Amino acid sequence: MTSIEFIQQAVSTLPKNIENTLQLLAEDCTIPFIARYRKDHTGNLDEVAIEQIARYNKLFNDIVKRKESILQSIDEQGKLTDDLRNKIEKSFDLQEIEDLYLPYKKKRKTKADTARENGLEPLAKVLMAQNADDVMYVASKYLNENVATEEDALQGARDIVAEWINENIYIRKNLRRMHQRTAVISTKVVKGKNEEEAAQKFSQYFDWSEGFSRVPSHRLLAMLRAENEGFVKLNVAIEKEEALKFIEENIIKNNKKDTAAHLEKAIADSYKRLLEPAISNEVLQEAKEKADSQSIEVFSSNLQQLLLAPPLGEKRILAIDPGFRTGCKVVCLDEKGDLLHNETIFPHAPQNDTTMAMKKIRSMVNAYNVQAISIGNGTASRETEFFIKKIAFDKPVQVFVVSEAGASIYSASKIARDEFPNYDVTVRGAVSIGRRLSDPLAELVKIDPKSIGVGQYQHDVDQTKLKEELDNTVVRCVNAVGININTASKSLLSYVSGIGEKMAENIVTFRSENGPFTSRKELKKVPRLGEKAYQQAAAFVRIHGAEHPLDNSAVHPEAYPIVEKMAKDLKVSLAELIGNKALIESIKTDNYVTAQVGKLYLQDVLKELLKPGLDPRKAAKVFEFDPSVKTIKDLQVGKVLPGIVNNITNFGCFVDIGIKESGLVHISQLKEGFVSDVNEVVKLHQHVEVKVTEVDEARKRIQLTMIL
Repeated sequence: MTSIEFIQQAVSTLPKNIENTLQLLAEDCTIPFIARYRKDHTGNLDEVAIEQIARYNKLFNDIVKRKESILQSIDEQGKLTDDLRNKIEKSFDLQEIEDLYLPYKKKRKTKADTARENGLEPLAKVLMAQNADDVMYVASKYLNENVATEEDALQGARDIVAEWINENIYIRKNLRRMHQRTAVISTKVVKGKNEEEAAQKFSQYFDWSEGFSRVPSHRLLAMLRAENEGFVKLNVAIEKEEALKFIEENIIKNNKKDTAAHLEKAIADSYKRLLEPAISNEVLQEAKEKADSQSIEVFSSNLQQLLLAPPLGEKRILAIDPGFRTGCKVVCLDEKGDLLHNETIFPHAPQNDTTMAMKKIRSMVNAYNVQAISIGNGTASRETEFFIKKIAFDKPVQVFVVSEAGASIYSASKIARDEFPNYDVTVRGAVSIGRRLSDPLAELVKIDPKSIGVGQYQHDVDQTKLKEELDNTVVRCVNAVGININTASKSLLSYVSGIGEKMAENIVTFRSENGPFTSRKELKKVPRLGEKAYQQAAAFVRIHGAEHPLDNSAVHPEAYPIVEKMAKDLKVSLAELIGNKALIESIKTDNYVTAQVGKLYLQDVLKELLKPGLDPRKAAKVFEFDPSVKTIKDLQVGKVLPGIVNNITNFGCFVDIGIKESGLVHISQLKEGFVSDVNEVVKLHQHVEVKVTEVDEARKRIQLTMIL
């Protein structure tokens, strides 16, 4: 099997598209660049499909390397037959390959090894051949200084047979299938642990069992967390009698009492000691990997929606990090997000200095020409929102409540210290709250995605895979939007196609030493930014007010000559062509196709010419919570409330209803009828109406429904 054939099993596209994509990746082209500017080469594959091709190509190469290593190991032992080599070379199923290798794998000394050293392998072969009339008599021939009795000899022979059964590929494969189809997963509380306060969050799993094939990913991860924290013991098992019957049917070929009895003992031993623990662990690990993938997919989808949340744009913002005892930290930011002023007000208990706080807010709004107010949604958020809305401003000021998840992580980070070395964490946190209203993408890329709080069991999944997927998600979002090269932070620049962390630092240094970039070509002056990096990055950066009008668009510089030729053919200037729908729609793309630039590429160019540099995100909108609900104590079953979806999981979505605790809308309560995917019904930050169905004040849990 070739790599292209292997990849085609996972990615449904023509072999030529896979081959071209692999070639572009080998040339160090980035995935965003390939997806956007090489559509004609890839057959219009999107970033996700290209990521899959890259991932499965790596998997193929890893399998090939593993097979080479296994073949070499068996060959060095002098046990590599042509038949075994053929089986290993033909297989691309890692589990099957490892099964083939199992008999030759170096392992700790086993009972079977000891029995072989004692010369008992021929006796084991007699048992397996099942043709001895008097097993005890045959066993007597194998007594020696290490084997005192016939029973000792037979026990050693059974140990060898048990190992052979364990290494039987057919038996292992079918036991796996039985586990996958009929296994039951169960949990039991560890004695004494149920009395610990921390264990109560796992109380559901103190005595739990269900079909293993039906357990949803979030429940499996919860059980595994409960086990890892020492509160429960977890078990995955099939019916023992059914498993033994299957093995016996495949091992015992006649009913000679002597032989059959010994084989039954060997089978029972093999299953209990070798097969059952190994296969149970294998299928659990496989299920864990699937649960990880689903959880990571949920996190990635949520993160993408969060990063692409509507920005308010370049406005003057007053941001408030609310608090009671320590007061509300207030900062004023200019259109670029730069800090103009900061101070603390105390409008709430215990100080209740409301009058002075109002005067200060009015003064700051007027002095810094504030256009919008951004309030963090943590402690004292609603109280601060009500306080702000009581102020009579001299002009209209929009008031937004934004998620402050991760703001405290950012405020204590090196990035924040570098940006604001002379300010403490409270000021930095408030700045983050303001900036994420102006441009969520630009601000949130500074925070470890795991700290943003939009996933399920993100700390329990494979951390390497999680980081890889979340990094890919951030890259997709940043390059889908594009960045202003003259205002982008080092963090934001580092995610741009072809740039990376070190080059981002060079760009920021160059910008601070030489002033704003006036054209994309100037990027080539940045130290160590070569032609390849320029090719990959240029179209994803924007130069506002550039001399060349296409420098503020998604049109790649390599296509500038083609666009200029289009304008020349139409006898208009480039400026007259851009945005002119009638002229653009009159262009026949066939006239401009080249070896590098195909029809799909040109269609994208024409779309971009209609609205160059258009931000794909919608504009931010003000949202009003129910003013009568300030805490969980104000909730009543049956009350209908407006809310904002602030997290999505496989089992439902969480909705911010304007208080500290978010409410859960279970997947069954999203709408009438069956729902298989929560994302089909709701999106992150979607404005929804919900009804309260249950309030548990003690556990701070709220159940909601969207079926009104």
